[in-house]
Amino acid sequence: MAFDEKLAARIKAQLGKKKGIVEKKMFGGLAFLLNGNMSCGVHGNEMIIRLAPEETDKALAKRHVRVFDIAGRGPMKGWILVEPEGLKTEQDLAAWVDTGVKYAASLPPK
Repeated sequence: MAFDEKLAARIKAQLGKKKGIVEKKMFGGLAFLLNGNMSCGVHGNEMIIRLAPEETDKALAKRHVRVFDIAGRGPMKGWILVEPEGLKTEQDLAAWVDTGVKYAASLPPK
């Protein structure tokens, strides 16, 4: 599966030179890991975000957000997809990048 390289470039720009960020091809797309923990990435033309499991329902209540279902295993708390319509502005994108980075930073390094 190809992924939206423009969206990946926008995410990279938001991440800047943050220490500990590594890019890795995952889920048929591109993931950005912080100290070995997934923070966010690109899946097709959508942004995948890893967030605190208890924040999943709150995130899903927002427009253009849906659950990330890995290979039909069923929805997982703490993983969402944001459709392109929810990423139109750099402010929207920055908020989602921040959500993923904050959660990944809360986890022990791998």
